[in-house]
Amino acid sequence: MRLPSTPTGRARRAVALFAAAALATGAAGCAESERSSDSSSGSGGSGGSFVFAGSAEPVTLDPFYASDGESFRVARQIFEGLVGTKPGTADPAPLLAESWERSEDGLTTTFKLREGVKFSDGTNFNAEAVCFNFERWYNTPPGIAQSEDLSYYYGKTFRGFAKGKNTDGIYKSCEVKGELEAVITLTDPFAGFIAALSLPAFAMQSPTALDKYSVPAGKDPRKGEYANEFPTGTGPFVLGSWDKGSKVTLDRNDDYWGEKAKVDQAIVVAIADPGARRDALISGDVDGFDLVGPADISTLEDEGMTIADRDAFNVLYLGFNQAVKPLDDLKVREAIAHAVNKEEVVSASLPEGTEPATQFMPDLVNSYSEDVTTYEYDPELAKQMLADAGQSDLTLEFNYPTEISRPYMPSPEATFNVLRSQLRAVGITIKPTADQWEDYLGVTTGTAKHGIHLLGWTGDYNDADNFLGVFFGTKTQEWGFDNPELFDALKEARGLSTVDEQVTAYKKISEDVMEFLPGIPLASPVPSLAFAPGVQGYEPSPVQDEVWSGVTVEN
Repeated sequence: MRLPSTPTGRARRAVALFAAAALATGAAGCAESERSSDSSSGSGGSGGSFVFAGSAEPVTLDPFYASDGESFRVARQIFEGLVGTKPGTADPAPLLAESWERSEDGLTTTFKLREGVKFSDGTNFNAEAVCFNFERWYNTPPGIAQSEDLSYYYGKTFRGFAKGKNTDGIYKSCEVKGELEAVITLTDPFAGFIAALSLPAFAMQSPTALDKYSVPAGKDPRKGEYANEFPTGTGPFVLGSWDKGSKVTLDRNDDYWGEKAKVDQAIVVAIADPGARRDALISGDVDGFDLVGPADISTLEDEGMTIADRDAFNVLYLGFNQAVKPLDDLKVREAIAHAVNKEEVVSASLPEGTEPATQFMPDLVNSYSEDVTTYEYDPELAKQMLADAGQSDLTLEFNYPTEISRPYMPSPEATFNVLRSQLRAVGITIKPTADQWEDYLGVTTGTAKHGIHLLGWTGDYNDADNFLGVFFGTKTQEWGFDNPELFDALKEARGLSTVDEQVTAYKKISEDVMEFLPGIPLASPVPSLAFAPGVQGYEPSPVQDEVWSGVTVEN
């Protein structure tokens, strides 16, 4: 989720500033301005700007307090973690840590750090900085900073803080063993620990900058100076400015330890409407954008644009709320599964190249099982099973979101319409309930007042816990069931000390889940990006680990 290089020697049109009100409706207006044709290329760069359109503004520029893709998109240019990913994959790879060694019991990891790295404020990256960051996360103050909205990934990964409501986390200590050696000790094994460190939330940040622009306890850290004006990492770009409601401008970090960025600037604008993003690319106001609508691909290709697909690292599903009868009846859930033609759902509403899903994770995850129970499309069998369950006249509320596009759900209205037709064909009466995204998430995940529903997940790193654990690790209002055996199995699998042990355990869990059938995994849609013809060097990643230092733009 994360093209050969051609240097640019000419300036291009600047991106227009998009008014916040216009972005909300997708009716973005634009006004051109000229860039200097003799723009300095600096050290290691080839000059010019790369302008990219996301679907929304970042929430914050402090990645620890972020959980949204647009904040992480910017963070990946400014910050780096101990662990990255192998280009074009979801697999972990060395980054600021050149290597690591784990103890046999899985509790201790020794990181050997890269030499000669500095934060963009000129201070040294070293083992003391590593421990500062781990201790900062662990000592997140109780209150708003520990809320799921802010420290979501630390809470999900490390499971607790030094103080607050939950102090039963798995982090124990960080020890400085030398300038370039840090030792992290956990209280319990977690085989996914290394992979999880590739998350932008766990990027290394400058201790000096964090101390200088500290936020008082009880205040929202997303609103402080650091998170808005002075984010300080080791990455190939630094923050130039954040013009709220318009754009984020990133300047090349000429003191970067690695290969310098080829463009002088990277500019990120927010355009909520997919059609407006398409039009901005065609008109030359942006160089690339994310979340291309399936219906727009042929138009863009006809205009000479380049389409780049990410490997699908997500899953779209039709969820069942078992708190609503008769969805608590397995036979009813199985009947609905036999009523769904996944191939038709894919061909009618999802991008080309998408494959139907058999389980609640994509086949790129290392615990993917080939032996799960599948439910073949058989509408006559579905009708018979409903009759046997006494539900021949079944009415179901069907919740779905509107005015939103997600990598796993690019066209929710279209997907809903296909499924509604299929369920009606077996005699199920559908009560449509549509909500805008913000309200929809609250209804489907925060209340028990919903029925069958469309939702999904884009994975963050290559570990089955990031899919199965997220969905089914505990009792939730989305799914409405209490299955202690499943919860315990997921907890035990998460605590295994090696990946090999985990793979075996999660394959069994995935097979059990598909027999229990809490929902129907529909597909892993292929997310697409689009670029102007002159853009080179952008490498798509299944986990969106896309750093723009290698990008060039020709007029």
